[in-house]
Amino acid sequence: MKYVSRSKNKNKNKNKNKNKKLSIIPLGGVGEIGKNMTVIEYDGEILVIDAGLAFPEEEMLGIDFVIPDITYLKENKDKIRGLVLTHGHEDHIGALPYVLKEIDCVVYGTRLTLGLVEGKLREHRLLSEASLRCVQAGDKVDIGPFTVEFVRVSHSIADVVALAISTPVGIIVHTADFKFDQTPIFAEMPDFRKFAELGQKGVLCLLSDSTNAERPGYTMSERDVGEAFEEQFSRAEQRIIVATFASNIYRIQQVIDASWKSGRKIAVIGRSLENTVEIASNLGYLTIPDNMLIPTEEVDKVPADRLTIITTGTQGEPMSALTRMAMATHRRVGIRPGDTIIISASPIPGNEKCIGRTINHLFRQGADVIYDKFSCVHASGHASQEELKLMINLTCPKYFVPIHGEYRHLVKHVELAEQVALPKENTFILENGDVLEFDVSGRANRAGNVKAGQVLVDGLGVGDVGNVVLRDRKVLAQDGIMVVVVTIDKQTSKVVAGPDIVSRGFVYVRESEELIKEAEAEVGEVISKCISDGVTEWNPIKSKIRESLAAFLYQKIRRRPMILPVIMEV
Repeated sequence: MKYVSRSKNKNKNKNKNKNKKLSIIPLGGVGEIGKNMTVIEYDGEILVIDAGLAFPEEEMLGIDFVIPDITYLKENKDKIRGLVLTHGHEDHIGALPYVLKEIDCVVYGTRLTLGLVEGKLREHRLLSEASLRCVQAGDKVDIGPFTVEFVRVSHSIADVVALAISTPVGIIVHTADFKFDQTPIFAEMPDFRKFAELGQKGVLCLLSDSTNAERPGYTMSERDVGEAFEEQFSRAEQRIIVATFASNIYRIQQVIDASWKSGRKIAVIGRSLENTVEIASNLGYLTIPDNMLIPTEEVDKVPADRLTIITTGTQGEPMSALTRMAMATHRRVGIRPGDTIIISASPIPGNEKCIGRTINHLFRQGADVIYDKFSCVHASGHASQEELKLMINLTCPKYFVPIHGEYRHLVKHVELAEQVALPKENTFILENGDVLEFDVSGRANRAGNVKAGQVLVDGLGVGDVGNVVLRDRKVLAQDGIMVVVVTIDKQTSKVVAGPDIVSRGFVYVRESEELIKEAEAEVGEVISKCISDGVTEWNPIKSKIRESLAAFLYQKIRRRPMILPVIMEV
């Protein structure tokens, strides 16, 4: 009897386990560069990977940055067992303060990553409430039903880890941002052996960085950039200004090293860069010789041939330090003829025009500008095609999902996977919100989607700017605004004053007096007709004013300004 009873229980548990599913759900970072966030879910328990932001597209007027829509996480906040950060770049940690305002969970990350995170949480007054757990490459951590092993990889920032996530269904490998740099700075070699061991154990699914899936060959080593710096520094006769990403610790260290060898002092300009240098120095990730770093206020006291300035502005951002220098609006540093400007970064897609404009202004001021297109002063932190193939061959995954890239990058990455004999039916190109589900036997299929998208951050406002507001901003930017003011007697419904028209960004009133007078007459006729027809509600009158005035203006000058009728009662 007891034996039979155990068998029944065993069969019950087996049947129960059959209903448990493993799901991979990207909430950001696929079909785009930035706002990386991935959900791994098993039997109602959730592990979140990264919480990044993206920079706004050109048409997102006034928007500071974009974060993932975390509606799914808020709806399942009680199921979240932890959030793991792969590294300290903004597109992986930038949204974390906004996520932690909605969700209470433990955050895991390496020492430098958490050092950068602490600065963000302090700004948002969340540091005292946050639960941060420091890990390092080689550690294993149990998070709910998941065992997460942290695997060292190379990138353009220190302390980057890929993730090997053991689940009841199989192993998921998340590469993070990576490249296989075999001569890395600080000798932080990627752990080839661990990836091979995972491949021998059997990897259920590989999620791999796709940023450089279009680039053939191998990505240049970061050490080669240091050699290029030394060559450029040896030639420069005046000041050297190096623009780089604030989070690129390796690049900053190599600028420091080249400056030291050429006998130069260094100054750091740009708030994000200053914060990163301070944090990385305190944690031992940057080595700056004594008395080498000088305050910004002292840059004019150092001879030009003995000074290096490290700054931000590699993407031509309008308010960045380099752009303001190029436009001669920076309050401390101006460009001088003979300065050597090194832009140590490649353009993020969509920023090419802004960068080109900044470079042109720098040349106009007599500077010698060195940038990625014609030099070796930048190395990508992402794997090129041969390295991507190597990752697939090392891990030998059953299924493959490309991540971290625009749609064309994902497609190219799948083509690479097929070249190394991964069956096409075992590859999945996902959209944000898609659910890729695995049953207990490890079979994968698409299982619908959850709510995902983007939340716009404008100043202190999070999510309060939507498509309607952006559309209005676009109209205002392109055609301006016209305000129509009229005062009507509430008792008699007669016009007491107006209509008067005030415009901004539409026409210069003094040069278009005749047009404005005609427009006012048009509005007056509309109001008179509405009153004569017995219309007493203001909203219908405002609608008629908008329609009639819009048609009149378009007929006259082919423009469509925003029209804002204001009716006052007396």
